[in-house]
Amino acid sequence: MVESIGSDRLRTVITHMREIGNDTQTCEVKEAARQIPRSLVETLSAFSNGEGGTVILGLSEHNGFKPVPGFNARSMQEAFNAECEKLTPRVRPIIELMPFEGTTLLVAQIPAMDPQDRPCYVTARGRYQGSYIRSGDGDRKLTQYEVDRLIESNTQPTFDDEIIRDATMDDLDKDLVGSFITRQRQLHPRVFASRSNADILLGMHAVHRDAKDPTILRPTLGGLMALGTFPQQFFPRLNVTFTAYPGVDKSEGIDDNKRFLDSQTIIGPIPTMIEDTLAAVTKNMHTGAVIEGAFRKDVPDYPRKAVREAIANALMHRDYSPEARGSQVQVNMYADRLEILNPGGLYGNMTIDSLGTIGMSSSRNQFLSNILETTPYPDGGFVVENRGTGYIVIEEELQSALMDPPRPLSTLTFFKLTFDKRRRSPSEIKQSAWDKSTVDSAICKALSERSSASAKELMEASGLSRSTINNHVNRLIEQGVVEPTELPRSPRQRYRLARKARGGRD
Repeated sequence: MVESIGSDRLRTVITHMREIGNDTQTCEVKEAARQIPRSLVETLSAFSNGEGGTVILGLSEHNGFKPVPGFNARSMQEAFNAECEKLTPRVRPIIELMPFEGTTLLVAQIPAMDPQDRPCYVTARGRYQGSYIRSGDGDRKLTQYEVDRLIESNTQPTFDDEIIRDATMDDLDKDLVGSFITRQRQLHPRVFASRSNADILLGMHAVHRDAKDPTILRPTLGGLMALGTFPQQFFPRLNVTFTAYPGVDKSEGIDDNKRFLDSQTIIGPIPTMIEDTLAAVTKNMHTGAVIEGAFRKDVPDYPRKAVREAIANALMHRDYSPEARGSQVQVNMYADRLEILNPGGLYGNMTIDSLGTIGMSSSRNQFLSNILETTPYPDGGFVVENRGTGYIVIEEELQSALMDPPRPLSTLTFFKLTFDKRRRSPSEIKQSAWDKSTVDSAICKALSERSSASAKELMEASGLSRSTINNHVNRLIEQGVVEPTELPRSPRQRYRLARKARGGRD
């Protein structure tokens, strides 16, 4: 339900635009001194296809958002309604005539169109030439891809059910298929107990019969992505790219010859891509430690379970339409955050506000989702629960780690989920504050507080690599400050302060 803007809110909005000198994402000002501007229909379409917005007639942007002399709000009201009739579906605004600085403005609240009714477009121009979206302080015409995604929300997409004509049953992983079929029989004995393996795969839309020769079975896109050996043989970009950047944006490199800390292209079926992407994230993030009672607890920058859920969701819910098959899922790690992006925004009735709401679920790829529900995961269990709980798990894992909630962003072309890096506790910062100039003294201090320590224990205490610790320990041994407790290369090797460093004490 669209509500009245109210006079106080109107003054606040206009004051803000005067300060910045521009319209805003949610408010458009038009002079309309003598007639309705031709661009109004584009703004009506843009607000309707987005989050809604406010149109104010009778203010001059070029004159510092001051009232237009001689503006007749009452006569413009009928003309405004006539413009709303030029769109499909018709826009139904709330129009008010509101006093402001000695004159009267026309203020129209434009509601966001229901997802099933989008795109809202200028009828005379057609869907692909007359659909707009709000971008900053202006209206941008939607691309064909974006219009198709809006239309897609009106019906259930079936791109995941598409037969891959060049693929054969040999392109499916026998172990994955075997476990998948076994699980289907366990879950649905009344349906699948007496059916053949082929019938189960057909029934779950993992394969289809070839149109020319029904005796030949060919994988569907969903079947290939979930159960295939190498789906990228057919769709090279249906993969995951992982990139670790040294700074907070992509422009900051390490040096002239190296831009990334790590960069990987991850391929294989979805279970493998999830596992390998999670391994890449784990390898490149810091894992700290906190002491709880007498035990040490590892605390990573990003909870692994939350990351796994985000990657699985990205691969399950991404857009698999032909136009999107040239775009991959991206996992980008920066100095202060982790971003997971997939082609295609939220689908159906899902919105940013409804994410994590129990009972709210909308699957763009219904067949793929059903297959993944019983596709085995390398570490045990199955790839997804397919109960609309993935985002809830992410929120709970971050909350349990005392981290900020995830930050979702959905557009017509992509969905992005951002995890802010965990803030390290003062004790962790102190523990890991060994820079190269103080490593020697820090090692000596650590050894003075215990009878001996292994290289691994010094690594864990400092957060430094094994090679760095070994280099410093060897130099201290040469200086006679530290001594080994075992012969060289002993697997039980430990180090302690030499007698002279202990002040002559045994």
